[in-house]
This record gives sequence, C-alpha cells and structure tokens, in this order.
Amino acid sequence: MKNTPLTLVAAVCAVGVFSGAAMANPVAPGAVAFDEDGAVAISLTGVAGDAVNGAKIMRTKSLGNCISCHEVTALAEFPFHGEIGPNLDSTGDNRNAAEIRGILTNSKNTFPGTMMPAYYKVDGFIRPGNRYTGKAPEGPLDPLLSAQQIEDVVAFLLTLK
Repeated sequence: MKNTPLTLVAAVCAVGVFSGAAMANPVAPGAVAFDEDGAVAISLTGVAGDAVNGAKIMRTKSLGNCISCHEVTALAEFPFHGEIGPNLDSTGDNRNAAEIRGILTNSKNTFPGTMMPAYYKVDGFIRPGNRYTGKAPEGPLDPLLSAQQIEDVVAFLLTLK
C-alpha cells in the first residue's frame, strides 16, 4: 500500500480513536470517593493499570519506593526491602482492586495511624517540604503518585498471589 496523504491522515485518526481511552481525565485527589472501609471502587483514570510499570514504581526511590517498607519476593533482585510494613507477596489473593486503590490513595482511611504515606492526597496534612511536593508554593501541590501510577501499582499488586 502506498503512503498517500489520505492514508497517513486515516492512520493518524485511527491512532487518535484507539488511544482515546488513555486520554481520560483522572479523578482529582480531592474528588476521590472512598467507601466506609476506605476502598475506592472506581478507577482513578478509567484506564487499565500497567503491572510492569507498577513494579518499577514500587522499586524506584524517586517514585513509590514501596520496597523501602515492604518485602516483595517478586522484586527480590532489588535491594533494601523493609520490614516496617507487611509482606506484600499475597496481596492479589487477599485484596481486590478497590481495596488496594484505597490503601494507595490514602492508607489512613483503612489503617488509622499507619506510617504509610497517602500517595494521592494533596491537602489536610503536613508535607515534607516544597522540594518534595511538586509545584508548591507557585501552584497547587502534586500528589506523591499520579492517578495512572496508582492504577499501575494496583495492577502489579494484583499479580502477587
């Protein structure tokens, strides 16, 4: 098939149509709906999480850095797993997506008094400083993880069985 201008336009339009779901507007941190147990039933993005990226977020110090507090056998090749939080090896057997999403978004709704950070919250608590909180003081605070990063970590944790 010859690459004519019409063919290229059709290809660009097809990419736009099929990638449209990835452009969904995420739920804002202040608009997340928690149930009485702290679960969040609705995806924050409307887009499926990427388990491979979720694993990266969990092991990367500048992202979620989950392994600094939790042991995860699937990430054993990465050093310095913590012992403060519970072992996450069977999370996919013990929790559903809504429960995991709620814990990641704001763990205090499920476990009052926990040391775990609220990864998708931007107000109502003391932040560690402007250097660690995105755009402040010039603009609104950024959550520690984006809505899609939360969904990616949910996808990865659901694989741990």
